[in-house]
Amino acid sequence: RFGVSPKILSTTKSPSGDSPILLLNDAANRIGAGEIEVAAVVGAEALRTAAQLAAKQAGDDASSHNKTREVSSKAPPSYRGRYGLTAPVDVYPLYENAGRAAYGQTLAEAQAESGLIWSLFSNVAAAYHGAWLKKPLSAHEIITPSEKNRPIAFPYTKLQVANSSVNQGAGFLVASLAAAKAAGIPEERLIYVGKGAAAHEAEDPMDRTGYDRSFSMQVSLEKALELNGVTTADLDHAELYSCFPCVPKMARRVIGWPAEREATVFGGLTFGGGPIGNYMSHAVCGMVEKLRAEGTNGLLFANGGFATHNHTILLTRTPQPAGLFPQDYDYQAEADSRRTPLPPVDEDYEGPGTIETYTVLFGRTGAPKHGVVMARSPEGHRFLAKVPAEDEDIIEFLTDGQVEPVGTSGTGKKREDGTLIWQRTGS
Repeated sequence: RFGVSPKILSTTKSPSGDSPILLLNDAANRIGAGEIEVAAVVGAEALRTAAQLAAKQAGDDASSHNKTREVSSKAPPSYRGRYGLTAPVDVYPLYENAGRAAYGQTLAEAQAESGLIWSLFSNVAAAYHGAWLKKPLSAHEIITPSEKNRPIAFPYTKLQVANSSVNQGAGFLVASLAAAKAAGIPEERLIYVGKGAAAHEAEDPMDRTGYDRSFSMQVSLEKALELNGVTTADLDHAELYSCFPCVPKMARRVIGWPAEREATVFGGLTFGGGPIGNYMSHAVCGMVEKLRAEGTNGLLFANGGFATHNHTILLTRTPQPAGLFPQDYDYQAEADSRRTPLPPVDEDYEGPGTIETYTVLFGRTGAPKHGVVMARSPEGHRFLAKVPAEDEDIIEFLTDGQVEPVGTSGTGKKREDGTLIWQRTGS
């Protein structure tokens, strides 16, 4: 529609939360190498309209969370898919519950932390012109299930998960310093692109060494700070990707970012809005506007997939030194070197085990659909087991916060269809 013929036209392989930062880093590298002078990074999604049309045709509501599950479930059933772990909203709670246990928190303490971070996000969104939801909410409102805030996947309520059912677009320009000055951009409006660092986890979330941390996340964040010669104390602003609370909770622990300090410039994926692949474009725009108003350094941390893809970069008011291009942002080897041995997944296992992590999935009425336990056998093998909704005692044990379920023992017993059913030791 602009009638332009760009020298280079590229798109990402798939919609992923790290896509805009990947493209920003690539654009800066191409400019630094002299291949191009100006790049436009743009993206937009209309999932709100799509969900409404689909709901109208099906005669149901426009819940983006359930739509995502339905789309994911149409793929050939994988091992985890047979237990209901199909969409991000089903998998990220595994990190949340494992993280809580590893941090030594009670359920109430972990939810309070989530509520505090998300409440601050809602305040930022309420004041930001491009945000989707503009109502400040208290931590209590966010973490407490209600008719308007139904449980989605334990321990997350609707107000704790990404709001992907939005119509949003954002774009930004990256230019050489010479091109920016030639266009008349005044010095006080110049925002420089620092160095980036990326690393990834295995595509299948079953193939992770654990769920209380991400080594690729750690390397991405730590290397970005190191490459730019800054510490957390030097950061005036940060955008810590926020599809679900476990992600910024893990990220803030890596860099020492306090829970009571805003970790977004746009409002987060619940309140600012959570387009599947383009949220961080909004964060880039928000960070540029924020830095033009106040501060010197802003950190952008992006996450995509099932806590799979991590890419961090710095935006700054400080002119950048000359360098050699392209500057490599691939730190996969360092992330891989930190990993402990991967536990084998035993899809045919039956017998005793210890809970590694878990979640409970809920339907549209707010009633439990079933629970999912990820456990380790005495030999250290990983396996999945289901908790049927009618096993009310186990569902309550997994969700009431009286005892930490992670680390407790039980037994997986097969039923006729081959599904493993979890039974608590002594129950």
